[in-house]
Amino acid sequence: MNIKLRLTLMNFLQFFIWGSWLITIGNYWFQTKGWSGAQFGAVFSTMGIASLFMPALMGMLADRKINAERLYGMLHILNAAALVCIPFINNPTVFFWGILAAMLFYMPTLALSNSVAYTVLKREGLDTVKAFPPIRVFGTIGFIAAMWLVNLTGNKSSPNQFYIAACAAFALGLYAFTLPACPPSKDNDKKTLAQAMGLDAFSLFKNKQLALFFLFSIFLGAALQLTNAYGDVFLDDFKRIPIYADSYVVRFSTIIMSISQMSETLFILTIPFFLKRFGIKKVMLMSIIAWVLRFGLFAYADPVGRFWMIILSCIVYGMAFDFFNISGSLYVDNTVEPKMRSSAQGLFMMCTNGVGAVIGSFVSGVVIDAFFTHGDIKNWHGIWLSFSIYALVIAALFIIFFRDKKQTA
Repeated sequence: MNIKLRLTLMNFLQFFIWGSWLITIGNYWFQTKGWSGAQFGAVFSTMGIASLFMPALMGMLADRKINAERLYGMLHILNAAALVCIPFINNPTVFFWGILAAMLFYMPTLALSNSVAYTVLKREGLDTVKAFPPIRVFGTIGFIAAMWLVNLTGNKSSPNQFYIAACAAFALGLYAFTLPACPPSKDNDKKTLAQAMGLDAFSLFKNKQLALFFLFSIFLGAALQLTNAYGDVFLDDFKRIPIYADSYVVRFSTIIMSISQMSETLFILTIPFFLKRFGIKKVMLMSIIAWVLRFGLFAYADPVGRFWMIILSCIVYGMAFDFFNISGSLYVDNTVEPKMRSSAQGLFMMCTNGVGAVIGSFVSGVVIDAFFTHGDIKNWHGIWLSFSIYALVIAALFIIFFRDKKQTA
């Protein structure tokens, strides 16, 4: 099979696993299990907790001791085993540890999948800048396909979503062992442990502007998990209102949420134009304003008269996600010295997917449970409006304090 097709299949399955349950786990938690919101926030923080250290540890192991594709395969098989166990858990505290176990195995595979793809493509003499994006976009397509499958088969509140994810993870784990060998680099034996784990990147905080940028990355990382955690639950909750109970929004909530991922694939293609036309600070500000709209539109939406707000909210998600994550990555790359690029990118991801995700998940769960939940009824208007105000405050602070200066760290 053509190597590009093999890597495309790898990326498709990589994100199919995640898409099988990430958006719909809230329905399973609140409706099937009937557990509380504060604890749910803790469950969603597991991705951030795992991102704090597992990608660095597994990356170091792949760099020094074991073929990247073999480690990648083993982690997916272990993830499959963890996912199979989750439907048997009937205690929210134990559920937290079950999801954390799955995330400890899954989160490092995101980086390893890129590492395997880059290694194989370069060995084939291909330009990764041109060859990788068309391969990676099938990861998003896999995520969308999983969301549609779970929704159309009636499993968005069912434990079957975890079995679907487990089957895909096990299949990818076995498939990984058939990929071209990606052995450890001998040069990495010369690195110190701190360098191998990217700990030397913390010296970048000496650059005040970069330190401020990483702080905003944490704030935006906190916002990122909010719609992943609560978006599908919000749409499905309209079934409590009789006039909306049989609406398309309720029946196909997960499919409607997948418009967000479709938008993501399109906005990626517009980034070069916007960066050239407006510059990096304005593009990142557009992202923060898009988060204001993402949450604000949800606050006032309904499945009939204001259905367009739901659709528009899903569309602006692409700008909200891509314009900060990808433009931010470019900002880091253009600001640091070449020898620090990999470490700096790792630190950027740790701030957004690690620290930011943990804070956002924990705090949102506590706040929603304390101020916006009455019995089993959630005040979604208040929830989304408070999130929108949060993003608006971040936008104002970003305008005031962030300066795009050419300082090399």
